[in-house]
Amino acid sequence: MNNDEPSAGRFEGRTHILPVRIYYEDTDFTGLVYHANYLRYFERGRSDFLRVAGVHHSDLLNGPEPLGFAVNRITLEFLRPARIDDALSVRTVFETTRGPRIFITQRLEKAGETLVTAEVQVCCISLTGRPRKPPAMLLERLKPFLEP
Repeated sequence: MNNDEPSAGRFEGRTHILPVRIYYEDTDFTGLVYHANYLRYFERGRSDFLRVAGVHHSDLLNGPEPLGFAVNRITLEFLRPARIDDALSVRTVFETTRGPRIFITQRLEKAGETLVTAEVQVCCISLTGRPRKPPAMLLERLKPFLEP
């Protein structure tokens, strides 16, 4: 696990926590976060989860069998809006893997209050876009964080 990069967040048990600040550019004319930006925050949470766990997208792309990830299902539930200047945290948990799929739950919180939840299914894919089982290195690095 690599916690050398504090801007990439930290782990508390199985949960990765990434701080996010809401800037003017994130909001619509009402000062509320534009709905599509929540997807960006959740993407950053998933990417930094992997980074802190020692998995880098560039290593996966440059490996002997290059691969990436594609989100093939995401469900968001908007409970409360985030506003300009809010200090938030993205909480990410990699739940389990099944074949080429990885199941992830995420929450965006403000001072412990959940604003938005996400249920995410990503798929490992080859550069041609075909699903493939995650490589052993990825599974090994994720093992401490997955459901027993």
